[in-house]
Amino acid sequence: MNFRANHTSAFNKKHTTVLCKHLPKFNVLLQYKLNKNNHKMKKSLFFGIVIMIGFALKSYSHCEVPCGIYNDELRIAMLYEHFTTIEKAMNQISEMSDGSDKNYNQIVRWITTKDDHANEIQHIASQYFLTQRIKLPESSEGAAFEKYNRELALLHQIIVYAMKTKQTTDVKYVEKLRTSLKAFEDSYFEGQHRHKIQPDDH
Repeated sequence: MNFRANHTSAFNKKHTTVLCKHLPKFNVLLQYKLNKNNHKMKKSLFFGIVIMIGFALKSYSHCEVPCGIYNDELRIAMLYEHFTTIEKAMNQISEMSDGSDKNYNQIVRWITTKDDHANEIQHIASQYFLTQRIKLPESSEGAAFEKYNRELALLHQIIVYAMKTKQTTDVKYVEKLRTSLKAFEDSYFEGQHRHKIQPDDH
C-alpha cells in the first residue's frame, strides 16, 4: 500500500513537474492560436463590412446587368430634391458669408453639402438616364432619333448646370436645372401614364 502510494505520489510529482515545465510553452501556443483566430475573425468581419457597403452602394447607384428594375419617377423626384438642397445651401453660404460673425465650420459644411448633391445630380443624369434608360436609335428612325437628340442635349445641360452650382452660389443655375429637367420630363414621359412622386420639402 505504501509502495503504491509512494509510486503514485512520485508519478504525480514527475508529471506535475513536466506540466509546469511545458506550461509556459503551451500558454504561448494557446495565446498564439487565440490571437490568430481573433485576427481571422477581425479579417472576416472587415471583409463582411466591405461587401455590405459595396452592395449598398451598388444598390443605390443601380446596376447595369441589366436587372430590369428601374424607377424613373423616383429619379426625377430625387433630382428635384437635390436642386432644392443646393438652393438652400447656396442661400445659407451667402447669408453666413455676409455676416460679421462668420461661422467658417458651418460655411464649409454647406459647401460640402452643395457639391455632394451636385455630384448626385450628375450621377443620375449620366449613369442612370444616359447609360441605361435613353435608347440609342438609328439615325434613320426620324422622330425617335429627334427625341433622342433632344433628351441627350437636356441631360447634358443638367450635367453642366450641376457643375456650375459647384463653382458659384448663384441660384440662377438651380433655376436652369429645374427648367432643363422639366423639359426632359415632358419629352421622356411623352405619351406615358405617370405616377409622379412629390419630393419632400426641405
